[in-house]
Amino acid sequence: MNVRYELLFVDDGSTDKSFVVLRDLKRRDKHIKIIRFRRNYGKSAALSVGFEKAQGNLVVTMDADLQDDPAEIPALKHRLDEGFDLVSGWKKVRQDPLTKTVPSRLFNRVTGLLTGIRIHDFNCGLKIYRRDVVKAVKVYGELHRYIPVLAHWEGFRIGEQVVRHRPRKFGKTKFGIGRFWKGFLDLLTALFTTRYSRRPLHLFGLWGLAAALAGFLIDAWLAVEWYLGRTALSNRPLFLVGVVLMILGVQFISLGLLGEMITKSQSTGEQYAIKDYIR
Repeated sequence: MNVRYELLFVDDGSTDKSFVVLRDLKRRDKHIKIIRFRRNYGKSAALSVGFEKAQGNLVVTMDADLQDDPAEIPALKHRLDEGFDLVSGWKKVRQDPLTKTVPSRLFNRVTGLLTGIRIHDFNCGLKIYRRDVVKAVKVYGELHRYIPVLAHWEGFRIGEQVVRHRPRKFGKTKFGIGRFWKGFLDLLTALFTTRYSRRPLHLFGLWGLAAALAGFLIDAWLAVEWYLGRTALSNRPLFLVGVVLMILGVQFISLGLLGEMITKSQSTGEQYAIKDYIR
């Protein structure tokens, strides 16, 4: 069977001999294409540019640390044929230390709870996509962890497949406690840019109305107490709390309205400096 394919490598500003090796492979295989960044931009940038340049109807992503097994690709494609648009690998048996696996499990559970997507491994590098997914999903910053979330909120069907995970033999993991907290902030970004990107007032307005209403009720109750002569407002800090809550409520609503105006007026994307694109 004649299958058309391409192998697209993204060299994220490596300082070793990766590009030399890739260029040598390119001379021997016409299917290989190489993108080389001038500096390290991170995984999201690599995926974003890779998605942009990919030409196939199906796109498979895989990390370069050799922990993903290419032999799992047929199983991923089989799951895709069941009607999914994106199938994420699930490293059910991970060959990583507890310092990485425990935070990862917590991360996946929290993400699943907040997004409603019931998969076990959001951040697995081994995934298969239909072309429509990679052209629709915009990955930037550190949002590569949440590609299933971004795709889900674009209306695509998300599935998963158990895949083999190999022990790491080369390189050094960049995972640390700092990345865990950054991941939580990125989760908030993903939620905001998917659920509320086109309706920021629904988020800020909800909290604004709640704060303003709470402040109004507090001050209204104290005003009645003062009118009946039961208290003096000058010695009630709760009165100031009510005023502050109403001010915060107005500010939140105003912030939501500004977000609505910005959303309707412009939309920009990040640009990355590509040093080489060999095809």
